[in-house]
Amino acid sequence: MTDFNLEEKKKNIQRLLGFTGKAIDGIFGVNTTTKIEMFLTEKLPVIPSGARMIVSKKSLELVIESEISSRASYNSKYKFPIWPQGNSGITIGIGYDLGYVTKQQFEKDWKNSVSENKLNMLKNVIGLKGDTAKNALNSSLRQIEIPYDDAISVFYVSSVPTYARETANVYPGIELLPPDAQGALLSLVYNRGGSLVGDTRIEMKNIAGLVKSKNLPGIANEIRKMKRLWQDKPNMRGLLLRREREAILVENAKYFVRTQDYIFA
Repeated sequence: MTDFNLEEKKKNIQRLLGFTGKAIDGIFGVNTTTKIEMFLTEKLPVIPSGARMIVSKKSLELVIESEISSRASYNSKYKFPIWPQGNSGITIGIGYDLGYVTKQQFEKDWKNSVSENKLNMLKNVIGLKGDTAKNALNSSLRQIEIPYDDAISVFYVSSVPTYARETANVYPGIELLPPDAQGALLSLVYNRGGSLVGDTRIEMKNIAGLVKSKNLPGIANEIRKMKRLWQDKPNMRGLLLRREREAILVENAKYFVRTQDYIFA
């Protein structure tokens, strides 16, 4: 007599493992057991030449949502240059901060998306931070529109690889962590930069040793401890939420991720 309940559970497991169509048969043959073994091990795909990390798409969606919330929100709030306050520079696209980029890198990233005239206007504010950047955001700059499709293209093609390199340099051994954890730390560096020096960087420095030992609970704890920097600032609620989401990604990270759910960066 067939246990239909057990068979359906097996099919659900196959779905979670990424099987589709007729491959979802409830029979645990070689293909299914191989994927189950992958799920239970710490083996990751080989990183191709030119890439430094394997990050989950879920973690990159966290970055996008933290920076702009959604496409609709981007079109209403972020398609023109802004100054996000604090030590930020004038920012365009998906959190692309002109205060912390070179003119050469900026031109390489945006030359196919922005006209030469607008490119030159934005070059004039590269390197400006804080109140200097705020005062430089004049009416002419505020009229430079960056369409969402261009912003998202630059994010994936240029920003993600750039920050992957920086994150891998800051945290040696990160490529051995699960993709969700790698992506969470990329999100952290994307937001805060890669410096490990100073009282505001204590937790980021502590994470370096925890990455080497693959201590995921420890990494998540250090990310949460960073909240001390913004805890009493009402307008920084977004950063508190971002740190919490990064910590949750790290502590729940698993090595098995379906091929369609990660990218090399």
